[in-house]
Amino acid sequence: MTMLLPAADPVGARAQYRAGLAVPSSGWAPGYTQANLVVVPQDWAYDVLLFGQRNPKPVPLLDVTDAGSTSTALAPGADLRTDLPRYRVWRDGELVDEPTDVVDLWRDDLVAFLIGCSFSFETALLDAGVPVRNIEQGRNVSMYRTNRACRPAGRLSGPLVVSMRPVPGELVAAAVLVTARMPQVHGAPVHVGAPEALGIADLGAPDFGDPVEPAEGDVPVFWACGVTPQAALMDSRPPFAITHAPGHMFVTDVPDAVYRAT
Repeated sequence: MTMLLPAADPVGARAQYRAGLAVPSSGWAPGYTQANLVVVPQDWAYDVLLFGQRNPKPVPLLDVTDAGSTSTALAPGADLRTDLPRYRVWRDGELVDEPTDVVDLWRDDLVAFLIGCSFSFETALLDAGVPVRNIEQGRNVSMYRTNRACRPAGRLSGPLVVSMRPVPGELVAAAVLVTARMPQVHGAPVHVGAPEALGIADLGAPDFGDPVEPAEGDVPVFWACGVTPQAALMDSRPPFAITHAPGHMFVTDVPDAVYRAT
């Protein structure tokens, strides 16, 4: 049996996703920025834009398309309808499908939002000697709804969602410093240790993604997560929306270093 090796470049990654490969994108095209996707009718676009402006930690906006556009300045030539490994389709706040393309669902009134993703700082963590357990284990990152409310924006409201990575205790400070330099892909953690302080009862039962096993001496470290808008869609129930499936991101052509403060 041949082991699938993640593509090393964005064009190669997107080509495999376009061909139907549906796998989490963590570890793919290392060194390039990945983005969460939220697509809503133009009537809801201002609410999403305002939600991002008011909640920049979980919703750092990297690009917003014109209505009906299927492309983004983050990857000229890519197609937002086909080039993610898996999508989610929402109707009235309910998840109705998880297809590998949304060509038949795209409309002229849809506006796409590309939102920074913490997968983009995983290369920087590895370069700093901080292990990334979800990559080691070949799993999607663990994500959880929390008891922290985001600031509402128009018709959108919902809880903060966080991603969790187990980090060796002696390397937590390094992880904080490395990710703090990348605020456009969520930046520094929002919480370290004590998951119950975020209302998380069981780290082994994430709301999104896969459970990731800690090594001895690891501490749970939590970052704001771009799945937060999906939680807001569930709570606010717009008539129609498309998003990425959690962990199945849009791989851009933009190097991570562009979003790394010196």
